[in-house]
Amino acid sequence: MIIFYAIAASLLALLLAGLKMKNVFSQPEGSERMKEIAEAIHQGSMAFLNREYKTLILFVVVVAAVLAAFLNVNTAVTFVVGAIFSAAAGNIGMRVATAANVRTAQASSETLQKGLKTAFSSGLIMGLCVVGLGVLGVSALYLYFGDPEIIYGFGFGASSIALFARVGGGIYTKGADVGADLVGKVEAGIPEDDPRNPATIADNVGDNVGDVAGMGADLFESYVDSIIATMALGVAITATGNGHVLLPLAVAATGIVMSIVGSFFVGGDKPEKALDRGIWIAAILAAVVMYFVVIYVLGPEHSNIYYAVLAGLVSGVVIGKITEYYTSAEYGPTREVSKAAETGAGTNVIAGLGLGMFSTLIPVLVVCAAIIISYQVAGIYGIAIAAVGMLSTLGITLASDTYGPVADNAAGIAEMASMGGQVRERCEQLDAVGNTTAAIGKGFAIGSAALTALALFVAYTQAAELSSIDVMKPTVTVGLFIGGLLPFLFSSYAMDAVGKAAEQMVEEVRRQFKEIPGLMEGKAKADYNRCVDISTTAALKAMVKPSVLAVLTPLVVGLALGSEALGGLLAGTVVTGFLLAVTMANSGGSWDNAKKYIESGNLGGKGSDAHKAAVVGDTVGDPFKDTAGPSLNILIKLVSIVALVFAPLF
Repeated sequence: MIIFYAIAASLLALLLAGLKMKNVFSQPEGSERMKEIAEAIHQGSMAFLNREYKTLILFVVVVAAVLAAFLNVNTAVTFVVGAIFSAAAGNIGMRVATAANVRTAQASSETLQKGLKTAFSSGLIMGLCVVGLGVLGVSALYLYFGDPEIIYGFGFGASSIALFARVGGGIYTKGADVGADLVGKVEAGIPEDDPRNPATIADNVGDNVGDVAGMGADLFESYVDSIIATMALGVAITATGNGHVLLPLAVAATGIVMSIVGSFFVGGDKPEKALDRGIWIAAILAAVVMYFVVIYVLGPEHSNIYYAVLAGLVSGVVIGKITEYYTSAEYGPTREVSKAAETGAGTNVIAGLGLGMFSTLIPVLVVCAAIIISYQVAGIYGIAIAAVGMLSTLGITLASDTYGPVADNAAGIAEMASMGGQVRERCEQLDAVGNTTAAIGKGFAIGSAALTALALFVAYTQAAELSSIDVMKPTVTVGLFIGGLLPFLFSSYAMDAVGKAAEQMVEEVRRQFKEIPGLMEGKAKADYNRCVDISTTAALKAMVKPSVLAVLTPLVVGLALGSEALGGLLAGTVVTGFLLAVTMANSGGSWDNAKKYIESGNLGGKGSDAHKAAVVGDTVGDPFKDTAGPSLNILIKLVSIVALVFAPLF
């Protein structure tokens, strides 16, 4: 009964996504100039995704062959299915986002509320596809195989796609963004989305490949991994029946329904309150209904497990709000970073780094509290189900996050198509809210990654039959150090790749400004395709090394040093990866909004020395918050799922 409830909820999500998609595509696109710009963004986005998939197909085939040869064919099959489902969610989200951006701009020419509705609808499609495909995939595979451990392959497939999508998309978007900002804003003194800037189309493409396809794949991975890990742990503690195995599916299915209900409450005059209203209603309803779900699935004697679900749900909301506090220009911390720009780029960068480091305090304490509470009430199973609880309302949380890139693109189209000051102002208002929701989404993604990684870690210790890990053993200590090193080494590859891509972009933009007669006067057209190609080539080339590093390191340590040392590696990776991800995400978000705070007319406004300094800070923050930082979410989960899948070999 429960398994069919989960399948029904997933199909409902996909049906609603299809209806929303039909509605978005039926809306007017605006003028021919708007259509031309939107088509360029769409073509660039899909060209990148198609070239990325060619690399991914080779990776999936090779890994599937290894799994079939060294483990079993069933795991290889579920791995391929997981990869396909994850790629499908990202592909759908990308197609809708690149269609909704121009329609959001056109809707904003009528009213702000219509623009908000269009942008949010596109985000909701992405959110519903992620949760719908995730629950459908896990439920169907469990129904067929009857063994959660076989379904680890599904999580591994999702994680693999997520890493390539996050790293590749992040390198693409920030290589373009940094190059566009440094030459366009700082050197040429032209607006961010000025059509004279050759990198502006590549920048808008990057918003989609990084923050739509990348974020969607990231949270799809967390979502399915947390469910699968909890199901596997449920096998070990279920004496009769399979209630503990099916509970995570019931929790996820209920979260889907609550997200759909919450989406109907999004609306109103103020965009930020409109989005918050939907998230809060979904979370509160979920918090109430989950009690009855636990009682129905397990019986009143297991009502304690509800508090573990609640701990995860509450911790996700708290981490999101704390992220908003540290990154939004509405609050003191980011305004202090803005003020630091008055004395130069150096002090602005220092202030942003300090903020990011300090902002780790509360998220760590919140995750620690969730771990202790969930363990006290339900043991190791409680930690895993808390991760499912945190991600239960992902449908609407992800919708609010992927709303941001659509609003950002709409603002760019309004600028490039000369739609007028009022439309541009409305789109920028939507974009400003999108920056905040994106920051909250990144905080939520990091928190969920930490809890999901812990759930996978606990499942690994069970699979490897480790009752404890002795840190006094030299091999375990070595594993801890290698695990602690991994996020730093991984981040260095990502940051270096963005820097090199940005260098190429800067040189190309400078060349076009210099060599194309009449470009700066608006009498000639920039070569946008060349900049899109630079970002695409750089991203696809650079994403392989960190991705291979993430997959091979746990295999090498497990085979060379043993299962206990590998446990040490997983622990080290989770701790340093979580802290580094929070620091990077919040520093980057704060630098970005500090710049926008100045651009809105404060501290001298656009063109002032403070603004130029803040642009430099934002340039440093771009690969922090959109490449290296979010990629760490996937790293800490991927090493755990690799260890879990290959545990029999160790």
